Amino acid sequence: MILTALAAFALFCAALPATMFLANRRLFVLHPFADSLSHSRESRPLRAGERPDPVPSPNLMSDPRAEREGEIENPNHVSNDSAMPQLSVLIPARNEATGIEASILAALASKNVVLEVVVLDDDSEDATAEIVSRIAVRDDRVRLVTGQPLPDGWNGKQHACYLLSQAAKYPRLVFIDADVRLKPSALATLVGYQNETGVALLSAFPHQETVTILEQWLLPLMHFILLGFLPMSRMRQSTQPSYAAGCGQLFVTGKEDYEKAGTHAAIRATRHDGLKLPRAYRIAGLSTDCVDGSALAECRMYTTSGEVIRGLLKNAVEGIANPRLIVPFTLILLGGTLLPVIVVAIASITGQRAALLLGIAAIIIAHVPRGIAAVQFRQSWLGVVCHLPSIALFVAIQWQALLNHVLGRKTKWRGRVG
Repeated sequence: MILTALAAFALFCAALPATMFLANRRLFVLHPFADSLSHSRESRPLRAGERPDPVPSPNLMSDPRAEREGEIENPNHVSNDSAMPQLSVLIPARNEATGIEASILAALASKNVVLEVVVLDDDSEDATAEIVSRIAVRDDRVRLVTGQPLPDGWNGKQHACYLLSQAAKYPRLVFIDADVRLKPSALATLVGYQNETGVALLSAFPHQETVTILEQWLLPLMHFILLGFLPMSRMRQSTQPSYAAGCGQLFVTGKEDYEKAGTHAAIRATRHDGLKLPRAYRIAGLSTDCVDGSALAECRMYTTSGEVIRGLLKNAVEGIANPRLIVPFTLILLGGTLLPVIVVAIASITGQRAALLLGIAAIIIAHVPRGIAAVQFRQSWLGVVCHLPSIALFVAIQWQALLNHVLGRKTKWRGRVG
């Protein structure tokens, strides 16, 4: 009887995120009109904070003949500038020599937008600044900004983003990490979606390139946690701070909304801008949204197993690894993965058929979201097969992060602890 009850609890813990994941997976995909909006229906750039007019049907948004005839092949042609959104792509960079050039060149290849790319060199110890300067000589849309000494109480990235926002000349801001490589249609597609929905802060989750085993185990869990525990329909109907979610690798916003939310100064001390920046917007009464960006951008977040662990440790306490959330998340995550395996093992030995069937069902259901994500988001199948050890390691990292916080230990990142 006790084993059957544990099996039922395991089935509940597995079914809870799986059910939410299935409900969210279609909501997470960009609205079907977004691609046609990438050809831009604007007769002028949308002012920051301005809400769009109702969107016409897709067949009125673009002329397919124009595309075939090459009339919009050059997105920066002077005759088209007034009809396209104007964006400042802002990239904070500290010791990013290995990837900054690819990031800048990918942004410059964006179609159907007018843009500048502003890179802030945040006291890099490598050739980051030299690489950016070399590109700026060839393309006047690129500017290099030199960072300033980090003030007390500020995290390095948030300070860099704040300085970049001050340097931006266009009314719409796009914050991307230095390891993000945008697809040519990405910015126009995201702007189109933002214009359609009127959302103040839009975040997209790029496709995560994973090579090492720990990358393949752990990084896909960002989709599992997001879609398995965030009620996206409620999130889009509300500005409650508790529904704040996003990806710090890619944000799109207007200057007026950004300033109303308090800029990055509102989250100056945090490392978790993916959660904290949307929360600042929602506290200010502004809407936020997050969408699947796996077809819009690529990102290699970490390159070694050590970086994966340190990367997850550095801001975990601002997410799940806090006293309010860590216990229920541990119960649900381990209850839906480890517990059913234990139940099945014991039930197989003792011959308790009901517990055995419930445990097997829990194991299967627990793997469903990972399998769907592997197909929909092009994630590694190794992470699907190793769902149990990846969840166990993820939970262990959360508890280690909480212990580090209690003991006052900070994880060093990019040569800084802030």
